[in-house]
Amino acid sequence: MEEQTNPIINKVSNGGKNNLIAALESLLFIYGEPIGLEKIAELLEVKQEELGEVISGFEIRLKTDNSRGLILNRINNQIQLTTKPDFQKLGEKIIKEEIKENLTPATLETLSIVAYNGPIARSAIDYLRGVNSGYILRNLLVRGLIERCPDPRRPYVFLYNVSFDFLKHMGLAKQEELPEYQKYKDLVETFKPQA
Repeated sequence: MEEQTNPIINKVSNGGKNNLIAALESLLFIYGEPIGLEKIAELLEVKQEELGEVISGFEIRLKTDNSRGLILNRINNQIQLTTKPDFQKLGEKIIKEEIKENLTPATLETLSIVAYNGPIARSAIDYLRGVNSGYILRNLLVRGLIERCPDPRRPYVFLYNVSFDFLKHMGLAKQEELPEYQKYKDLVETFKPQA
């Protein structure tokens, strides 16, 4: 039987640092939240020293390319891909528009997943929906319908749950009072990835 290799490793061996930078950019986009350097090195299957070079190269590209709207933020041993400060007003405008509008079907879907399965990690929400949910989760956080807290079992992972405001708006004392709560919680459990 032929040994399977990681596609990232194949890309790196064929394209070097440029492909590692592209893999890093994809990872940061998909993750959407601060992620630890150890976790990145593990996912990309590179050593810390090599990862440092890749991050520096990516950071330089983002800073020197004026056609890019993103920057790399670093806090302690975590990094996150974020919008350049030059576009802060655009971000504020989008958030204000989102708050004024009714909840979209995608937002309601995400809110339902959180309501019936919270506390739940963003990766599980993305898996269940089949798409990146970062923007929708931010929208729900801004509206005060959900809350985010660190996962006590996994560093650098956040769990999402409905807020007290959500329960208040729904006229509920607790999450378990949602219509057919146990039925839908059990149903979604069957679709969750096995750990």
